[in-house]
Amino acid sequence: MSQPLPRRGRWRPRLDPPALVALVLGVAGVGYRLLLTLSTTPASNSDEATFGLAALHIAAGQERPVFLYGQHYMGMLESYLAAPLLALFGPSWPVLRLPLLALYALFLWLIHRLTRRISSPWFATFVVGLLALGSERVIRDQLTVVGGRSEGKVAVLLMLLFVVGLAQGTLRHRRLAVGLFGLLAGVAVWSDWLILPYVGAATLALLWAARRDLLGWAGVLLVAGFTLGVAPMIAYYVTAGPGTNPVSVLRSVNTEGYPYPPLTQRVSGAVLEGVPLATGLCPIDGCGRWPEWFGLLYPVLLVIAAVVAVVAYRRTIGRAARVAPVVHLALLVGAALTLLSYARSPLAATDPLANARYLALLHLSLPAVLWPLWQAAVAALRGTAGVFGRLAGTLATALLAALAVTAALVTVLFVATGTAAPRANERAARELADTLRASGPHEVYGTYWTCNRLIFNTAEEVACAVLDDGLAPGQNRYPAYWDRVVAASRPGYVVETGSLQEQRLRHLLGERADASLIADIDEYRVYHPETPLRPSR
Repeated sequence: MSQPLPRRGRWRPRLDPPALVALVLGVAGVGYRLLLTLSTTPASNSDEATFGLAALHIAAGQERPVFLYGQHYMGMLESYLAAPLLALFGPSWPVLRLPLLALYALFLWLIHRLTRRISSPWFATFVVGLLALGSERVIRDQLTVVGGRSEGKVAVLLMLLFVVGLAQGTLRHRRLAVGLFGLLAGVAVWSDWLILPYVGAATLALLWAARRDLLGWAGVLLVAGFTLGVAPMIAYYVTAGPGTNPVSVLRSVNTEGYPYPPLTQRVSGAVLEGVPLATGLCPIDGCGRWPEWFGLLYPVLLVIAAVVAVVAYRRTIGRAARVAPVVHLALLVGAALTLLSYARSPLAATDPLANARYLALLHLSLPAVLWPLWQAAVAALRGTAGVFGRLAGTLATALLAALAVTAALVTVLFVATGTAAPRANERAARELADTLRASGPHEVYGTYWTCNRLIFNTAEEVACAVLDDGLAPGQNRYPAYWDRVVAASRPGYVVETGSLQEQRLRHLLGERADASLIADIDEYRVYHPETPLRPSR
């Protein structure tokens, strides 16, 4: 823990051994992610590009978007954070991702502080060490600008630190802390609705820790802060058209366009695949037996940790001593509700590998879930437990070691074998953008996963309109790009080599197909027919 060290009239921090080791691990984790950020690994995509394009529009003063283009949820805070950097340095993926790297560093520092205050110093160091590692799935969730998760985790940790400070009486400005709690909660809810379980659990912890304060001006500041945080969302829903109220949007997000598999399949996908992937125990292509066993064990650990927290609460007296188990319970409730919410979704069964990102917030609960294992391991190591306790401690030690080793091995596997393909994909996308930027065409049709990425890579010099495989209009998030391409006198086509879209295009072009092909760039082909070919409308 940092302590004042007086010397020549100046305050200098001094780190104890656990904090020093945590600092080294944290710097290593940030450095690892900085190298990946500079190399645009994981590869960019059109979802991320949409946030980048919004950041460009914000930087230019053109727009002030509330939600992601083309939908009525997912706040744009990450675009606002990136806008000043893009205004200074221009559009690039590393610049777009730098705010997320800063949020990750802040997340590590905050979770270390919180874990020290509700658990123990060396356990906080262990948690930082686990979170410094990162599989492809974890890194993708932390470094790609797809909205909500990074800033939501930081907000929840700050809220819980306010709860601890209020309960222990270490905060001088209690009303201000409560007001900031409300502001953080509001911003987190606007940014991403996935954070709602954690915000709700943290709010219950605040009600327990500062219920007397909330009867006065602190309660007014809490409501005012929350209202200010969600003000963009409120203003949007008040002025938006019918069918855009939160209930309708939430219902459509959860059900629209998806079959509804049986409950057993959804639970299996969420627990056996989703949890191990989200916690960094699996490579991106799937989980083996051991990570699946951890996924199966995760709900059991939630129950055990909840029982331990309740027992600790009953054995202690006073709000200052009881705040640690209360915060543990808040983190466990957040994890349980997040997991249950994901298990209700069809995506948990239909494509658990791609959708494990919806469980990325489970990192918040790592200190609470693993704390009983750490306590059992320490008791066995010190010889203070009986025979049963020593057996439980040995098993707990083995499980903690297995988690650390597995996460480290998956991280090494990703660095050794998982970065080449994303870099090659990124080079191809960049070469395509450079080619079109230099020689045209500057208005093209393409797939969803090509278009906005291409537009961002060319700083909007090239406009791209989305078509589906049958060359009918697809998901165009920003209508202005579609309008620009439709208005072009001679638009081109960017298709993936051998795709259904290319087959359809060549069929329509007939004998003109080969003459219309002007560039063959890795996985992309560019067609520019002499006679314009318009898609169906």
